[in-house]
Amino acid sequence: MYTPRQTEILEVAKVKGLVSVEALVEKFGVTPQSIRKDLGILSQARLLERVHGGARLASMVDNVSYEARRAIAYKEKQAIGQAVAKIIPSNASLFINIGTTNEAVAQALVRHKRLMVITNNINVASILSPLRENQVFITAGKVRSSDGGIVGESTIDFINQFQVDYAVIGASAMNINGDLLDFDIREVKVSQAIVSNAKHVILASDSTKQERTAPVRIGHISKIDTFVTDRIRNQEYRKLLDGFDVSTTETSI
Repeated sequence: MYTPRQTEILEVAKVKGLVSVEALVEKFGVTPQSIRKDLGILSQARLLERVHGGARLASMVDNVSYEARRAIAYKEKQAIGQAVAKIIPSNASLFINIGTTNEAVAQALVRHKRLMVITNNINVASILSPLRENQVFITAGKVRSSDGGIVGESTIDFINQFQVDYAVIGASAMNINGDLLDFDIREVKVSQAIVSNAKHVILASDSTKQERTAPVRIGHISKIDTFVTDRIRNQEYRKLLDGFDVSTTETSI
């Protein structure tokens, strides 16, 4: 987890793009050495890139580390998980995809009864499989040591054997045109298969994803039935969602 000051530094960088040591020293009333240490920690997590006199928001060609993603918007993800769990009834079948927000969804589902869960996220399987009334299926494929995710052609083949009530997916980034984006083409292919084999698709994504970019397109927001987030930052994006009749839940409201 990051300190409150480090989290706020990251929020400032998201708004301004670039932060200077001098300005941060003045803002927080601490020494330059303390700010440089904060910037060093955030740059090691690939959230910021160091530049002369400060740091800038990291270029989003690669995703940040999994542990860093777990720490970003932690409380917001927990609230999103609870909101998604309210949508899904007991006795339902569902896909749960890779992602730290989806793990929060799994945690929020532990009181549900008789769920049939298909997941390519070994962390989700670990959360839900001890509950005796649930059926939990893990997709075929190799487990990534970095995040417990499973991707590949065998993963897609396994998913295509099912037609479920709900799917819970995430996205690493969302642009103003409504495109849902990610970093790994293999992960994107799995997400596309999940969307194709679910009756009701839920996108669970915190608002920091609305300020990022990524190179690979999952699909368009119009293919989503329900979007659960902490808040929608851009009013133009809200209008876009209304135009496509996407049901939206904002947990911060």
